[in-house]
Amino acid sequence: MIDSHCHLDHEYLIENINEVIIRSKQTGITKLLTICTNLKSFENIKQIIDIDPIIYGTFGIHPHDADKNLISISKIVENSKFSKKIIGVGETGLDFYYNNSDKINQIKSFENHIEASLDLNLPIIVHSRNAEKETYDILNNLRNRNLKILMHCFTGSTEFAKKLLQLNCYFSASGIITFKNSSELRETFSFIPNEKLIVETDSPFLAPIPMRGKKNEPSFIKYTLQKLAEIKNNSIDSMDKITTDNFHNLFSFK
Repeated sequence: MIDSHCHLDHEYLIENINEVIIRSKQTGITKLLTICTNLKSFENIKQIIDIDPIIYGTFGIHPHDADKNLISISKIVENSKFSKKIIGVGETGLDFYYNNSDKINQIKSFENHIEASLDLNLPIIVHSRNAEKETYDILNNLRNRNLKILMHCFTGSTEFAKKLLQLNCYFSASGIITFKNSSELRETFSFIPNEKLIVETDSPFLAPIPMRGKKNEPSFIKYTLQKLAEIKNNSIDSMDKITTDNFHNLFSFK
């Protein structure tokens, strides 16, 4: 199993990092991708990726932090070259639900990250909430430039998924697919082809059922994988191989 999106630099996880890694390995996890959200986050990630061989990282500015951390394409490229274990650009994108940052700054930041990911030939990890049209329009404008796209914690509509599939996107399922009120999302994931599916925890957030109410951690990925296998009428072992292979394909692991 691979947890394609966790935040090991956040409280609880960073404070218990050794135990978290042990439990991850005991669960069968072979890679953890810890995701950057701002410049302070990246300072911690630089150290975390050296704690254990299974940990990889990204560089990026979350849309919530676009006002305070609006940085250039060249700076994104420079930070992403810090280590060979930095394998993706993001998390970036648009969040028009909370609007913690100005929409114009969010869009500019998103566009800068996209250009940097193209320069680096690295996948871009995209956050999109209440911004389906704007997210698609920005990505679609670059559809002929071989952009590698991972829609993180995908909660969009089936129609949005159909459009994104035309851009060769991958979709990451989080613990949200286990929630009782997520029947429409489960239907959307039943539609998405197996070869475009990846799993994540987004820990320490969004703990899946039956761990709701607890701090999420990578080892809980097994519950999301189990639910995804159920949605796709597949075995857990088969779904594990599918999502692991997809991660390796997207992030160019041999």
